[in-house]
Amino acid sequence: MLNPTAGLLQKVDAICRRDVRYKPESYLFVLAGLHFTVTHLPEPRHISGQELSEGLRLYGLGQFGPLARQVFQHWGVHATEDFGRIVFNLVNAKLLRKREEDVPEDFRGVYDFAEALDPQPLYKLADESS
Repeated sequence: MLNPTAGLLQKVDAICRRDVRYKPESYLFVLAGLHFTVTHLPEPRHISGQELSEGLRLYGLGQFGPLARQVFQHWGVHATEDFGRIVFNLVNAKLLRKREEDVPEDFRGVYDFAEALDPQPLYKLADESS
């Protein structure tokens, strides 16, 4: 019996040998996060880099909670641009498809990781100096 996951893992390993910036887990996360994002749309459709970045933020927070940014950093992912590089590495490996107008710059500066992923305090204490 063939194991389709084994082929995926082999392709991800090959990508990681060519681009050592990101750990294999980051690629698997992006693929799962893409599925999460598309399944939360009213109808399946092609999504933009900005939409995928937001979906990956929500998926990451759901999977890792307040540790999402630390997990991403451990994988070598520090900004939404890194998600774009991962996506285009997957496109080049023929694991994803893109439209003619899709470019890595679609992922540039979608959000700041600290602001978008770090836990926000529920309450702010009054400034003691006033």
